[in-house]
Amino acid sequence: MLHHLTLGVSDLARSAGFYDAVLTPLGYGRVWTDAGAVGYGPPEGAENFAIELAGPGDSASSPRFHVAFRAPSREALAEFHRTALAHGGRDNPSPGMHHDHDEHFYPVHLFDPDGHRIEAVFTDRT
Repeated sequence: MLHHLTLGVSDLARSAGFYDAVLTPLGYGRVWTDAGAVGYGPPEGAENFAIELAGPGDSASSPRFHVAFRAPSREALAEFHRTALAHGGRDNPSPGMHHDHDEHFYPVHLFDPDGHRIEAVFTDRT
């Protein structure tokens, strides 16, 4: 349904370094860059997620808003979590994997360096 989603960030270089690192284990990467924004998506694909330098007076996202990325495996999910913490992310609400929905749904909840709620999810339904 969605074509892409963009988050406003306070420090583009810091946030680009964070998302460059944490999206790699999930199989996503930088697909374009300009002076005020960076776009991410699958290799040789279109942008699905972007970060853009926020302007003065822009507010942080709502506490109810979050972005969830699809993880290809539990190993990729664990690497996403480790990488995020090493690059300025913070756990939300608790570290590690836990079952929020059922025994096949594995989410990792984090805050990015700007406090945006992000998540990566692996679903092992076969």
